Amino acid sequence: MARKTDIPPSYYGEPRNFDPSFRGPIHNRACTDVLCCVIFVIVILGYIALGTVAWIHGDTRKVVYPTDSHGQFCGQQGTPNANKAILFYFNILQCANPAVLINLQCPTTQLCVSKCPDRFATYLDMQYNYRYNNSYWEYYRQFCKPGFDNPRKSVAHVLRDEDCPSMIVPSRPFLQRCFPDFITRNGTLTVANKTDFKDGLGKTRSVIDLRDAANGITSLLDAKEVGMKIFEDYASSWYWILLGLVITMVVSLAFILLLRFTAGVLLWLIIFGVIAVVGYGIWHCYWEFSTLRGKPHSDGDVTISDIGFQTDFRVYLQLSQTWLILMISLSVIEAVIIVILIFLRRRVRIAIALLKEGSRAIGYIMSTLFYPIITFVLLAICIAYWAVIAVFLASSGDAVYKVMSTQDKCMYANLTCDPEKFSQTNVTMVCPGSQCTFAFYGGESLYHHYIFVLQLCNLLVFLWLVNFTIALGQCTLAGAFASYYWALRKPQDIPSCPLFSSFSRAVRYHTGSLAFGSLILAFVQMFRIVLEYLDHKLKGAHNAFARFLICCLKCCFWCLEHFIKFMNRNAYIMMAIYGKSFCTSAKDAFFLLMRNVVRVAVLDKVTDFLLFLGKVLISGSVGVLAFFFFTRKIPVIQEEVPSLNYYWVPLLTVIFGSYLIAHGFFNVYAMCVDTLFLCFCEDLERNDGSPLKPFYMSPQLHRILRREQGSKLYASS
Repeated sequence: MARKTDIPPSYYGEPRNFDPSFRGPIHNRACTDVLCCVIFVIVILGYIALGTVAWIHGDTRKVVYPTDSHGQFCGQQGTPNANKAILFYFNILQCANPAVLINLQCPTTQLCVSKCPDRFATYLDMQYNYRYNNSYWEYYRQFCKPGFDNPRKSVAHVLRDEDCPSMIVPSRPFLQRCFPDFITRNGTLTVANKTDFKDGLGKTRSVIDLRDAANGITSLLDAKEVGMKIFEDYASSWYWILLGLVITMVVSLAFILLLRFTAGVLLWLIIFGVIAVVGYGIWHCYWEFSTLRGKPHSDGDVTISDIGFQTDFRVYLQLSQTWLILMISLSVIEAVIIVILIFLRRRVRIAIALLKEGSRAIGYIMSTLFYPIITFVLLAICIAYWAVIAVFLASSGDAVYKVMSTQDKCMYANLTCDPEKFSQTNVTMVCPGSQCTFAFYGGESLYHHYIFVLQLCNLLVFLWLVNFTIALGQCTLAGAFASYYWALRKPQDIPSCPLFSSFSRAVRYHTGSLAFGSLILAFVQMFRIVLEYLDHKLKGAHNAFARFLICCLKCCFWCLEHFIKFMNRNAYIMMAIYGKSFCTSAKDAFFLLMRNVVRVAVLDKVTDFLLFLGKVLISGSVGVLAFFFFTRKIPVIQEEVPSLNYYWVPLLTVIFGSYLIAHGFFNVYAMCVDTLFLCFCEDLERNDGSPLKPFYMSPQLHRILRREQGSKLYASS
């Protein structure tokens, strides 16, 4: 039974001849891409050395704790600042913007304190009241330099020597720093119910001056409040979220096992179920849109741009425009799904057969469903190690002090200085009010000069290890599922422990090949990151050609990355079967796919599409159940619903988590189908179904194949 094709076989390589000794994945192998394996091991050893060097030079305290003007950490145990975990600014009015504050480069003395001020006060007021009540000084002195105990010292000398702040304002800690306690009342910005205050010189100032000095802090504080409410929602609903994710896991596992017996029925139920769910969404959006439009004095004419960003998403549900946008989006999705199904309806049967075969393979090798846990653990280790090295590299170096001046034209501004010898220089005479203030951590050694290069190396090796971990999982699963397909009598001929055997072969023989393919992908991803960085930098530029070029490069490298991922995936399948090098496996996989380009374009993609619909249906169903639960629309269990600030917090968590869990299960299933598909194509080229060259495919696949070939012969006649 010769296979017909419109493209000469020699164009994409010759089909394989029958090998009677071939019984699935080759066991007698040799190590492949040894040079890449050696380089990979050397890089890992170098990565460990980089982590060691970063650990020696870095200091995480520089990231965890804020630092005062003398480079001392606030809140560090075992130091005089152990009970002083908050950074206080002597004169916050001298701080230009939030970036200056957060980077600790504000040209004013910075002091570690145990708590922020809770009242307005000036040094002049304190001196006046101190004569009658000593408690005024006891409160004010906690914001002065340690050891200073002379409340009678003149204001001019105190400000000159930076002994105490000239004024304090009601503040609250944010990012372990004291910022003015802004509160908006009836549209008016206030601090402690006041709209003005007196500075250290007795001049009346507006609260607006404080806001300008700490521009943007108000929004950050609002963000903190939202974050606290979200944290409270998680604390009160975490067990219900966990229950939703467990339900998703059980449903996903049951769904995959049921495909073995009812693949056709379940898949058609998925298709019509998704169409029905999206259709209901369209109707509901139309009903909400019509209701809001028909109400008198409603917000139907108000647009999303009119109200701007709101932390309470329920505000948007009161706008007819929101429901109109959702209705149009769902209508487009519904139309795309229906058009795809109409044109590919004849290929769905073969896709169903592949899914049945995949479910049968997973049923015989159940351990493959739990392999993603190993991948997750390895990825977590890679991410954690990369993050730790990045933090230690960022915190490497010694304290660097710079001259901070309130004068714009100071010739010594931003020059490095020595705080111990600063008082002996003439800087304060040339630039009155200048200070030698801690700026950042750095150094002049060769190591410190190449911190940025080491960070790039850290990122590249991280991408390499992540891609290697994913590649190892793909090769392991492919070897296990190939052992199933190439067993002539199933399940009698399936080897024992196929997953462990495949993992052992991949690590022992193909570490170099997996590293080679992963490195190629890592370089492409690294270049994409660089392009994203350049695009971010050019957003404010007026060079249209440069932005157009960056956009084109981003598009090209996005396509290249996805093509490489597709080729690597199939190369690892061929590698798991035949045990050849990466380049040879990639070439064989490419030619095999090209010789079966129609099946690749239709069957494989139809299968991916159906699996995607399955993930959407599972996560969507659990999401709908969570929506009715958290919005108290299930009467039976209304009393069990926790009180929430934002019901969408646990709802989105359940939906996103459910999709990830379903994706994990279906990813194994997709790898199984891809492996069986390549084995199916190999089987067609090696064998013809005769007693001497029997097919290894299941009888179900064989029957569908004969129908397909029969319809082709009928069409050609």
